[in-house]
Amino acid sequence: MNRLLYPGSQNSKVFEPIFDSSEYMKTRNPRKRIIDIFRQTNSVKPKLYNSFEGVFKPTLLTILGAIMYLRVGWVVGNAGLLGGMLIILAALSITFATGLSLSSIASNTRLEAGGPYAMIAKALGLEVGGAIGIPLFLSQAFAVAMYIFGFREGWLRIFPQHPALIVDLSVFLLVLAIASISARLAFRIQYLVMALVIISLVSIFASPNFWTSQQPLVLIGEFPGSAAQEGISFWGVFAVFFPAVTGIMSGVNMSGELQNSRKNIPIGTLSAIGVSSIVYLALCWWASRVDSPAELVKNYTIMIDQAFWKPAVLAGLLAATFSAALSSIVGAPRILVALARDEVIPQGRWIGKLGANGEPRRGIFLTSLFVLAALMIRDLNAIASLITMFFLITYATLNLVVLLESQLGLMNFRPTFKIPQLIPLYGFASCLFAMLVIDARFSFIAIAIVLFIYFQLVKKPDNPRVTGDVRSGIFEAIAQWAAKKVIEIDINNFRAWRPILLVPIEDSSQLLGQFRLLLDISQPEGSIQLLGLAQSPSVRDFAHRLQKLAAAFRRRSIFTTFSILKVTTYIDGILAVLQSSQNTFFRPNILCLKAPKLPTDWEVMQPLLAEAQQLEIGIMLLGLHPLAGMGRVEVINLWLTPQLGEIPLSEKLKKGNLNLTMLMALRLYRSWQGSLNLITVVNSNEEVPMARQYIEELRDLCRIPNQATTFVLVGEFNSCIIHAPQSDMDFIGLPKQPNFDFICRMIDLTGSSCLFFRDSGNESAIA
Repeated sequence: MNRLLYPGSQNSKVFEPIFDSSEYMKTRNPRKRIIDIFRQTNSVKPKLYNSFEGVFKPTLLTILGAIMYLRVGWVVGNAGLLGGMLIILAALSITFATGLSLSSIASNTRLEAGGPYAMIAKALGLEVGGAIGIPLFLSQAFAVAMYIFGFREGWLRIFPQHPALIVDLSVFLLVLAIASISARLAFRIQYLVMALVIISLVSIFASPNFWTSQQPLVLIGEFPGSAAQEGISFWGVFAVFFPAVTGIMSGVNMSGELQNSRKNIPIGTLSAIGVSSIVYLALCWWASRVDSPAELVKNYTIMIDQAFWKPAVLAGLLAATFSAALSSIVGAPRILVALARDEVIPQGRWIGKLGANGEPRRGIFLTSLFVLAALMIRDLNAIASLITMFFLITYATLNLVVLLESQLGLMNFRPTFKIPQLIPLYGFASCLFAMLVIDARFSFIAIAIVLFIYFQLVKKPDNPRVTGDVRSGIFEAIAQWAAKKVIEIDINNFRAWRPILLVPIEDSSQLLGQFRLLLDISQPEGSIQLLGLAQSPSVRDFAHRLQKLAAAFRRRSIFTTFSILKVTTYIDGILAVLQSSQNTFFRPNILCLKAPKLPTDWEVMQPLLAEAQQLEIGIMLLGLHPLAGMGRVEVINLWLTPQLGEIPLSEKLKKGNLNLTMLMALRLYRSWQGSLNLITVVNSNEEVPMARQYIEELRDLCRIPNQATTFVLVGEFNSCIIHAPQSDMDFIGLPKQPNFDFICRMIDLTGSSCLFFRDSGNESAIA
């Protein structure tokens, strides 16, 4: 048995084997094996926390922060007792709805590390999770600096002679040291903080003025504002107060280190929101009784001045801001590590490594760099609103996750903590509303940043995927809804027509010469359905090659599906698919076939052409020139059968079988960006003016580009072909009774590859 000795151990402690040389030699990828071994040695189990210690306490202490001590009186002074309570309840209702939503998510599955990021990524994928998680991490890091600034303001009230920068850096180093040692130490310190906060609240409510005041109650304030905010509105007061209740993520951030996240998060988060709500509403009542609205508006330290014991309140303010900074610097690295382990950010393997005690030391170090940079800015007021926006976007997304999963009715969404759908709907809408009310400018900036990160992650090569997310269910539900609406309106809408190509394949290599053509014709909104027709036992290998071919189309933004059908004959397989696809929503509307090389092949193909016509499916026959191939991929000749009678143009197009031919020629011209020639042949010179008039009418109503050149040739059709401009691809409508000789003759006389088309009846070149 192979053994590893713990290095530096005096007792030479023997551990269980983690490396087996025989297994290592068996692996085909030694580098991957080494990485796996590294991950095994790095899987340290951290200390697990219960609902009170891991969720309730940090959440409550973050909500009961500086704004509680410094702004509740100002809120009541502006809005009055009832107005202030309404503002506080409006803000708390958003966090309460979000708390219910994240509790529902948490009760549906056992969460790993990453808190809200993990919740969003598991439901909506790593791209959405990363787009939300990265700004959320930065917001948590910058919030540490904001809490330190709040601590400094209280500290300088006691020691005004201390340099502000020294105070900030000293507090920063202290919280960093505590977080680096362990989250357990941080949580133990929070017991002292909670005691100080409770003592401060007792001192506030023990104020003599509160019990003896004869101050008349002002139920609805006049919103006088302050010297800096003349005539502040109801929503202006709401915007100032709302950041006080954005601390509900402090406990959720510890999701990977909870004893049972399914129970701990709902119990801890909702109870913290409930207790803090009672405290805030009670403080509103307290503020309305201790002083006049004018004094409440201008005196931010009214709670300290009116308290029974002022030092206790000041100590509570310092303790609360210190605790909030501590909670944020403990929680932010855990989001960072979760992002790193999912390879959403660079250097994920290095960042995601835990310390010997299970603490994210490297994550804490990187977080501290962001905090230090924010401290050096010295004033975060300029981006404070942006930080709040990122919190609100996170809350809105969490509500959206619950709303979508409950609406879809997916079996994997079975939360033990069930909530009505109205709650996440309210939470989502109110978060968006709060963003606009607080700062519309920063709302759009925050959304733009999130979208930028999302699109960068989507473009990331070899982007990892979360198994079991609900995106496919969401898109399927949207597709079903859209399908119903399209069928109700008109499934054969000429203006909404787009090519859906059914491409039968007997061997994946047969498409190598047609790949570029199919790609160019399908762009930008067309789609391709690859149909593999297997007649050999190597179906699995064929499916693998067909999958790679479909992926090549998808990489070029063409929606492509593939399927394999075991058949006895080529034609029977295609007939079966055509017939069975008639009741599907994305049914093919063009059957792409290779022009036959032998008369016998043409005869075998006739039942297939007849069935396609009966099912109203267009035909596209590709005749590749044996020498020219695709040529220069530049010049297109569009052959037009002259229709000189006095009938509407739409009838002329149908009669000449030109709708599909015209549409596909214009699509290829748009992709190639080359030249387009419109060519027709008439029997005599007398017919030339009418033919030109017909083509001009086509150019006008079919919106043919002005750069296209018109050619009217006079004489016998076969002899005129050799006088036409040399092209790389000729587009030709199939006659009503096409024959094998016609197809071969056109390929030979044009000296280029040809595409032959027959309309399905559901296209219109003039729509």
